[in-house]
Amino acid sequence: MQTDEMILAEELCGYYRVEYSFIQQLQQFGLIELTTTESARYIPQNQLQKLEQMIRLHYELDINLEGIDAISHLLERIGNLQTEIASLRNRLKLYEEIDSPLKTQEKDGETLILIET
Repeated sequence: MQTDEMILAEELCGYYRVEYSFIQQLQQFGLIELTTTESARYIPQNQLQKLEQMIRLHYELDINLEGIDAISHLLERIGNLQTEIASLRNRLKLYEEIDSPLKTQEKDGETLILIET
């Protein structure tokens, strides 16, 4: 990864007014990735949004690093589940579009599959 795709960690600390040790602790917890080149530490730009979120959680909501770790994993899991739900809905629509013997019914915004016995 080239340094133009990364941001100097010390500059970010100054911009967000956070201590460098906080960034290091996030790395130790495996929450962000730091890259060292020429004795400088960089954060990839694609992690900037995640870092901003963690800064807000810690400094505005006073959540400790263990809590940030748990929240981060839960948010990742929610994102994965939302992706899976969207995929399953698309597959269901495909089956609905095929003139199949499955009958469906809408109830409270959900599609129910009716099984004839």
